[in-house]
Amino acid sequence: MLQKPRPRGRPSGQAEREKAGRAAEEAPSTSRGAEASLGAGPRSQKQLELKVAELVQFLLIKDQKKIPIKRSDMLKHVVGDYRDVFPELLRRAAERLHYVFGYRLLELEPKSNAYILVNGLEPVEEDAELRGDQGTATSGLLMIVLGLVFMKGNTVKETEVWDFLRRLGVHPARKHIVFGDPKKLITEDFVRQRYLDYRRIPHTDPVDYELQWGPRTRLETSKMKVLTFVARVHKQDPRDWPVQYSEALAEQEALARPQAAAPAQGTGGKGTC
Repeated sequence: MLQKPRPRGRPSGQAEREKAGRAAEEAPSTSRGAEASLGAGPRSQKQLELKVAELVQFLLIKDQKKIPIKRSDMLKHVVGDYRDVFPELLRRAAERLHYVFGYRLLELEPKSNAYILVNGLEPVEEDAELRGDQGTATSGLLMIVLGLVFMKGNTVKETEVWDFLRRLGVHPARKHIVFGDPKKLITEDFVRQRYLDYRRIPHTDPVDYELQWGPRTRLETSKMKVLTFVARVHKQDPRDWPVQYSEALAEQEALARPQAAAPAQGTGGKGTC
């Protein structure tokens, strides 16, 4: 727009105030630019994990309305200065939605930059046995806890479970959009269904509890299947954990031996249970 010509000579007080105002407006812009350049530097894994957890929560909440979730909304409300690593954040969020909550994150149409969450109706092979009448999302959480138990030497403290789950946006004292009451689900429902054993650790102050696999888990799955699930989540090979892999392999071989011996028994003998 054209400005009105100003009289030559000493600037008026009003002109001085306008000039100062313009300078003040420019200063924050410079500051934001500096912050953005700092934000574009290397981030720690913890920073990325926190941002992924925020993005997952945002996607779960937005999905309740069943309206496509725009990329621009993700950038504006969650990603912020992390937009330079947005593809990586979205990839990790999609993996977590799949493995933990049982959802697939799909782009509505090619290059539409709009996404929806779809129920993962087809169970993955490694945890198909555990789904039963459980929802896809709850069985994903169960597999995460079973994996923690196994990777921690077949017993894990409850405090360690929550330390890990908090990184996924799941808190013991906070209602979850998918799991409802996570503490009740893990320490009561899974225990009642005999997927987990939950017992108090003696002589602990403050009081702590420990979790182990329950008898139903031992019947419905195996250490190798759970280890394979953990490896897939971390995009690694089960052999990358040699201790757990050897233990899972030994269990697998032990389970195979009675089956191999069964045909040698007489037809009149009793079969193994």
